[in-house]
Amino acid sequence: MRGRLLAAVGMAAMTISGAAWAETQSLREALAKTYTANPTIMAERAQLRGLDADVALARSQGRPQVSATGGLNQDVITRNIVGSNGRDFSLGGNISLPLFAGGRVRNAIRAANTRVEAGRADLRATEGDIFTEAVAAYMDVIRDRSIVQLNQNQVRVLETNLRATRDRFEVGDLTRTDVAQSEARLALARSSLATAEGQLESSEENFQRVIGDVPGDLQPPPPLPQLPATPEQAVEIALLNNADLVSIAAQARAAGFDVASARGERLPTISAVSSTRYFNALGTADEAAGQPEGTLPNTTTSTGVGLSMSVPLYQGGAAGARVRRAQAFRSQLLEQAIGVERLVVANTRAAFATYQAALEAIESNTIAVAANELALEGTRAEQTVGTRNVLDVLNAEQELLNSQVLLVTARRDAYVAGFQLLNAMGMAEAEDLNLDAGPLYDPLVHYNRYSRSWSDWNDGPSPNPVSTRTVDPNANSPVTQLPGVNRPVTQPPQ
Repeated sequence: MRGRLLAAVGMAAMTISGAAWAETQSLREALAKTYTANPTIMAERAQLRGLDADVALARSQGRPQVSATGGLNQDVITRNIVGSNGRDFSLGGNISLPLFAGGRVRNAIRAANTRVEAGRADLRATEGDIFTEAVAAYMDVIRDRSIVQLNQNQVRVLETNLRATRDRFEVGDLTRTDVAQSEARLALARSSLATAEGQLESSEENFQRVIGDVPGDLQPPPPLPQLPATPEQAVEIALLNNADLVSIAAQARAAGFDVASARGERLPTISAVSSTRYFNALGTADEAAGQPEGTLPNTTTSTGVGLSMSVPLYQGGAAGARVRRAQAFRSQLLEQAIGVERLVVANTRAAFATYQAALEAIESNTIAVAANELALEGTRAEQTVGTRNVLDVLNAEQELLNSQVLLVTARRDAYVAGFQLLNAMGMAEAEDLNLDAGPLYDPLVHYNRYSRSWSDWNDGPSPNPVSTRTVDPNANSPVTQLPGVNRPVTQPPQ
């Protein structure tokens, strides 16, 4: 099913700006906007780039370390000091290359690379969760707009009923009780309309928070791909594809490398070393030694190479403590892996059950709406011949409204639950959605560029926000004072 989700939407994405975005929107366009400008996704990408830097840090521990020293000295007071020359100048250089470090460097690199794998899985999981949230926000607006329209229509119908009831009361055909019942039902309908309008406003604000734009005229969502027929099939797919499981498994493997690295701290460290030193007495060598001028050289140069070995004999118990700590962290992650697996299975089964229940609710409520429409029509006809009263008509109208609201809600719940099931199975990520948002973010670009960098001066690009704000850029907010917040950024860092 990978790559087929939302592929049914063949319409090319509109330009996401200005009036075009405000006129009409499809779910595919909303998800593309979410992918390119949601702050949670952007933050997760930045965190992954930080994990890439950890790989470079681990590699640097196995590379040559070069340092230089220099000094200029002038004695101010010298009394009874034999050999003092008053002033001198020196330069020195040192190179050290680790040859053996007990496996610490190798295991640190493996751990860092494995955590990068976990970070990539976390990015996939974040994308799926945010896409699911965006789908829910999109469907909430569609549902709440439909409910507002249904309640507006109900208010108009009850206003007409009230006028008709008052007219019949004036001619003595109905009683004051009938008028009071119509007035009460209209007041309740207006209260329900106000509540529905408040819920719609809340849903529109949530839409703007997740997707980054004010919802326009939302198109109906495309059909979901074919979903598994049984919860067992769904769980089987989830255990293979769910990004949270991939992440926690990678974290546990990285913790194993940490244990090996901690054990290496008990082993010797061997390095190849080289040093060079230049010394200049600045013309004071003869004077310092009490020799005639020109007897001794004023400059000396020395260069040496060799091996350096450090053998830890006793570290006060620190080495064992570090191993035990690393093993405890690994044990924690192994337990968490089982917990995440349980959660994935539970979420998958729950999403499947919710989806099936919503489908059944759609079927039942569709029948209920048709039946209530027929019942209302019959009740009104029977009222005209005197076999039904005003309250019967009001109840029939309310029953129809209730069934219509339940049908709209069930359709929303079915679509959201189906997408949640796809997310639980690891099939609601960017590459599955066929988004028209340009090239997908490739974490390998940043990794390949910086994880093996040898330069101490390669800082990379300065951070600037990529996600869009939902307020006026000139609004008085602490966020506005952050560097680069209002600077337009067209491409996220790789």
